[in-house]
Amino acid sequence: MSAVETEPVEAVAVETESAEAVEVQETPEQQDVEQAEEASEPAQSAETETEERPAFQRLRAPELPEGAEISALDKEARMELRSLPKSLAETVGAHLVAAGMLVDEEPERALEHARYARTRAARVGLVREAAGLTAYHAGEWAEALSELRAARRMTNGPGHIAVMADCERALGRPERAIELARESAGLPLSKAESIELKIVVAGARRDMGQLDASVVALQGEDLDPARTDPWSARLFYAYADNLEAAGRTEEAVRWFMHAAEADEDEETDASERAVELSQGTTE
Repeated sequence: MSAVETEPVEAVAVETESAEAVEVQETPEQQDVEQAEEASEPAQSAETETEERPAFQRLRAPELPEGAEISALDKEARMELRSLPKSLAETVGAHLVAAGMLVDEEPERALEHARYARTRAARVGLVREAAGLTAYHAGEWAEALSELRAARRMTNGPGHIAVMADCERALGRPERAIELARESAGLPLSKAESIELKIVVAGARRDMGQLDASVVALQGEDLDPARTDPWSARLFYAYADNLEAAGRTEEAVRWFMHAAEADEDEETDASERAVELSQGTTE
């Protein structure tokens, strides 16, 4: 993993936000940063969508993998791309599909496709969202944060708050991650997004040396070994990890075991962590 313990809940998004539009209240400092970003983006024709940031203008179209066609996008995503000329929509859609195909195994290659799509359609919220999530997977935290901010402004939706907060943490700004989480109170977040945000906040507390607070941040009704929700394994694992950091080893072992039991797809190393800690306590 990267400098950040959390992973995004979703793969690269090729869907528009369907939640009711809610605007996050930003601090004056964040507003100044975003206004500066907006000022750096030149005015763009709705017909061509080609006048983009200079750093991206020199990009050549990366080779598309087999099967990367706009038809692979869901209906809602294709509808959003209809604001573009047909040929351009097909090109942009194909590169978004390519990004989604590659992001798990080859995030750097996926980012090439997402960046190219962004050069061709930077005024489409779906494209900026996909570029941001792909950059996140590739470890380009500042780029991911900038793109997701832009996507949120364009769609007037809640955005990927947990991912944005995690980017702030990865950039060495845990206090901003916590502030962003506070500002998101009342937003129509999915349960999975809410859990991810709790994990990020706990990690930020830990970064700031607030070990007990990092443990408390994860407590709640979802922290129940009897539950087997899609996010249970990650929540239990994060709780165990923070318990270990706080010096509560025996409790950490128990929660790593709970995480292993909930991790049906074996996406974590919870079992190994439990064994290692158990051996350490018996020596």
